[in-house]
Amino acid sequence: MPDKAFSSGGGYRWLDVWALANVIQLGTQKFCLKFLKPRIDPCGRMFDQMTQAARSGVANIAEGYSRRATSKESEMRLYDVAKASLDELAGDFRNWLMLAGELPWSESDQSERAVFGTPLDSAAFTEDVERNSAAHVLAQYAKFTRWLDSDDSLVAARAMLVLIGRAELMLVRKIGRTHGDFVEHGGFAENLTRDRLAARNAAAVQSRATGGGNAAPQCPKCGKPMLKRVAKRGKNAGNEFWSCSAYPDCNGTRAVK
Repeated sequence: MPDKAFSSGGGYRWLDVWALANVIQLGTQKFCLKFLKPRIDPCGRMFDQMTQAARSGVANIAEGYSRRATSKESEMRLYDVAKASLDELAGDFRNWLMLAGELPWSESDQSERAVFGTPLDSAAFTEDVERNSAAHVLAQYAKFTRWLDSDDSLVAARAMLVLIGRAELMLVRKIGRTHGDFVEHGGFAENLTRDRLAARNAAAVQSRATGGGNAAPQCPKCGKPMLKRVAKRGKNAGNEFWSCSAYPDCNGTRAVK
């Protein structure tokens, strides 16, 4: 993914699942405008619920990805909200079919396989992100117009169910990858704590090394900072000397001048 994706704050625009969620939102809006007539949806509630569920899928993917740097937990939760919204939308399309006494396509149906297996193009734009990401979404939508723009609402509803299932599978995989990344590398809070502890430990080593005075010298053997210690035995007992902070792995020493 291009670096510009991060600086522009819209890195989610390069995600396949975001593009597919936009296809689903556009397909839902077109479906509702074409088929939800006043006699079917007199109060407009079904129109609102379906279009808002589709919008929630897109919005929560975008927000989840935008939170990835500061909260892996929030990122995963928002992806899960997107999945739940799409699942709610799938319920409406499924109900539309059952209301007509019809069923979704079976897994062996040729149309099911065609909709599920149609590949998405990779997002290749690097400039004019606002315009080119919209063009990318429309290009992906065009791959499915045969079904989504059909004058037969049953064909459109069946195709939408397949696309929603495909998007949900992509979100499940993305949640899994995000969780794995969190387990391996930690999240924002964990990394802040690690960096703070490292800084405090370095300061403590420096303070112990210098006794509040000048900077500690480097070990002549390994190059690590040295600590002031007091000899306990031998002819130098009671005298200060520089000892490698990595002791006992390194036994480098220097005289205190």
